[in-house]
Amino acid sequence: MTTVATERVFNFSAGPAILPDSVLREAQEAIWNIDGSGIGIMEHSHRGKVFDKVIEEAEADCRELAGISDDYAVLFVQGGASHQFFMVPANFLPDGETADYLNTGKWSQGAIKEAKRYGKVHLSASSEDTNFNFIPTGADVKPSDKPVYTHFTSNNTIFGTQFRDEPACGGGGDSFLVCDASSDIFSRPIDVSKYGLIYAGAQKNLGPSGTTLLIVRKDLLERSARDLPTMLRYKTHAENDSRYNTPPTFGIYLMGRVFKWIKSEGGLAAMAARNEAKAKVIYDTIDASAFWNGTAKPDSRSRMNVCFRAPSEDLESKFIKAATDAGMDGLKGHRSAGGMRASIYNAFPNAGCEALAEFMREFERTNG
Repeated sequence: MTTVATERVFNFSAGPAILPDSVLREAQEAIWNIDGSGIGIMEHSHRGKVFDKVIEEAEADCRELAGISDDYAVLFVQGGASHQFFMVPANFLPDGETADYLNTGKWSQGAIKEAKRYGKVHLSASSEDTNFNFIPTGADVKPSDKPVYTHFTSNNTIFGTQFRDEPACGGGGDSFLVCDASSDIFSRPIDVSKYGLIYAGAQKNLGPSGTTLLIVRKDLLERSARDLPTMLRYKTHAENDSRYNTPPTFGIYLMGRVFKWIKSEGGLAAMAARNEAKAKVIYDTIDASAFWNGTAKPDSRSRMNVCFRAPSEDLESKFIKAATDAGMDGLKGHRSAGGMRASIYNAFPNAGCEALAEFMREFERTNG
């Protein structure tokens, strides 16, 4: 007989990940009947007045949260961040020219692989030799002379590392910064004016999988490294207000509700303070213990994904099973890193971090 959970558990999944309770409850109603229209959000035309309001409010709230000027286009597209791994070089990296990439984990490696299909890739920094346990800074970053752009992944979910500041970039005024911000977008304030392009899959901090947020400087839309199919051009989506074809309407709706939730919680500065406090609860437990071991160097630790190990794989398996039974799901680390990973994105409650920390202390007491 299958037991059906009637209460929600603490969801530490790396993504798709937890969404705010209030947003989920709003979505329940909107699926059936949005704004008294008598039609659910997933049934509405993407060119009708109801969805006009949804996407216009989502863009406006996104701009307000991050202080995004009119020099940038805010776009909602399909395909996930991995789709952007090739979209970026396809649009901007001409044959024979160079882009700088910082290699800090699996997702940056995916972006590097795709960029090599279009032009030259210079690795301006890498932490691969130490299994991606730190973020390269200072002298560790060696930009090329004239990169078309510099690409980095701001937070590395698998290995639990996160950039504190933007990396050093080479080139002159025409060179620009590109960021895959999928797993820490809007978890802290961001100076968008430093970037040419920011992309983020929604399923960590913004909404459901299948929707991607793009923030792209408008002057870059006029650059074209090659003749591309219509759907692969950023300019196509900008000129058609993210509706060249039918967009992921429900994903955009949910993203818009998450933007409103972040605003109601105090904005990006409040998110940053809360996220730092949540992560500290778990990191303090790790640092106070001889049993647990954090995998990332302290100055590179992620506030989104806390990765840690126990003394043996057998104990890790035992811990993960016991934690799941205790209502803490999704703690198993990625297969390439092992151990445990507590993903505590914006919507994750502090109570869940406190519960995990207490469970870790008790597990150490009985198994150490």
